[in-house]
Amino acid sequence: MARLLSWLRTNIDGVVALVLAMVVGVLAVLDLIDIDQVNAVVLLVLGLLATTLLRDRHLSAQAVRDATSVRLLYGPEIGHAHTLARRDTEQWIFKGGTGTYIRAVTLRACVENARREQRPLRMQLEILDPTNEPLCKTYAQFRSSLTPEADRTGEQWTTDRTRKEAFATVLAACWYRQRFTFLTIDVGLSSVMTTFRWDLSSSCVIVTQDNPNTPALMFERDKPYYRDFNRELVASFKQTRQVPLSRSEELALADEPSVDQARALFDALDLSLPASYTDRDVADVVRRALQPRNPY
Repeated sequence: MARLLSWLRTNIDGVVALVLAMVVGVLAVLDLIDIDQVNAVVLLVLGLLATTLLRDRHLSAQAVRDATSVRLLYGPEIGHAHTLARRDTEQWIFKGGTGTYIRAVTLRACVENARREQRPLRMQLEILDPTNEPLCKTYAQFRSSLTPEADRTGEQWTTDRTRKEAFATVLAACWYRQRFTFLTIDVGLSSVMTTFRWDLSSSCVIVTQDNPNTPALMFERDKPYYRDFNRELVASFKQTRQVPLSRSEELALADEPSVDQARALFDALDLSLPASYTDRDVADVVRRALQPRNPY
């Protein structure tokens, strides 16, 4: 009964037109109404049918618009979409794992574009908390379960690599912040792992996964969901432990920061490196920050 009532509500105009046509037809056969009344009812039925057709056409057009609001990107299309998104953007919001691709490509390219065009740039990066060793272990296990062999950087995913990549993203953010006055950058450390990477620019949002066989999703700014994803990323960032990057202004970083500079920076940010880190480990973090390898 509930299903029937729902169907009637959805198709009430068509039902009314059909009932009117049947009733008038029967009355006309029985010669109980004259021709003028029949013509009037015919016009009414035609009006109802026209209304039904217009409504269905509108719903069909809306369905088509919703279906085209998302684009599937495969292989090289993903990198090309990122390139176009970086070209004129005034903002970049990222949420993902350690920010390896952010350091290798996005951060550098966005800063270069903004500097060339002499415009401000705002970036918001949400990455894993490198001080949360169990979380980094979980992420490393997830990545290695998808790709057990080494990726294009020549490394496998381990807990140690995960932590160093995340520390390197923080260092890179401070380094670029000191070198481009009009860069506003924030870094938030998440206590929750995500299997997606979100990249939102002024023109679109691109959602990718760590599985290279899975297509990426792209939502353009003027299509549905862009604003919703923007709101989601802002809300998620507010729940992170935000790194006080402004404290890095007190410590000038060289073009190639020394081990001592790196240690002092992380101490100032209340993000002290693990006590087990040797000078070689710290130098590795610096290398990953400023000489990153593109994993894709």
